[in-house]
Amino acid sequence: MKGMDSSQEQQAAERPIINIESEKVALGPIRRDQVPLFYRWANDFNVLRTLHIPRPSTFEENLAFFEGDVENEKRRTEVHFTVYERATLIPIGRVDLAEISHRDRRAEFGIEIGEANYRGRGFGTEATRLMLDYAFTGLGLHNVGLYTWEYNLAAQAAYKKAGFREVGRRRQAKFMGGKFWDIVYMDCLSTEFVSPVLSKVMVPDEMRS
Repeated sequence: MKGMDSSQEQQAAERPIINIESEKVALGPIRRDQVPLFYRWANDFNVLRTLHIPRPSTFEENLAFFEGDVENEKRRTEVHFTVYERATLIPIGRVDLAEISHRDRRAEFGIEIGEANYRGRGFGTEATRLMLDYAFTGLGLHNVGLYTWEYNLAAQAAYKKAGFREVGRRRQAKFMGGKFWDIVYMDCLSTEFVSPVLSKVMVPDEMRS
């Protein structure tokens, strides 16, 4: 078999590892060399507006967050993926499951589309659906929950399209733009979700004659 030349080897080395992919997005493990990218996203107030209180964060802080994520993955309490545009393999965001309880078969969901050009175009919805597929089909969880702000209408629409439904509110518990807003709680059950990808992968071998 003919080996790869140097340009092919470099291309293979630069290509990110992909674990799950669908029509528009692909998910792969977070990487240390992506910390500068996470650092930039963490200082974009347009992103932080829908996550938490906007404030500047240092590179060292983001590196510490990355290292904490790695340690929590080792403990099997969290799973983190980088979200890529499938066609170009450009990293556009992150998605995660946190507070994973394998005993109770539940977890908390989070997503961040850091690249502005990819917001509002269905990438977040598709990444959310892939993560639910991983949670239910890959990990065998039963309940995945999240919370968002009442004013984050785009996120609520994307979550509902992916399979989440609203289950309750904490009234006027978020202050934004001179007004109090509700915190909206949503969840999805494995019995309410149809696997789009991993049901074709996570299958037993067939018996051979």
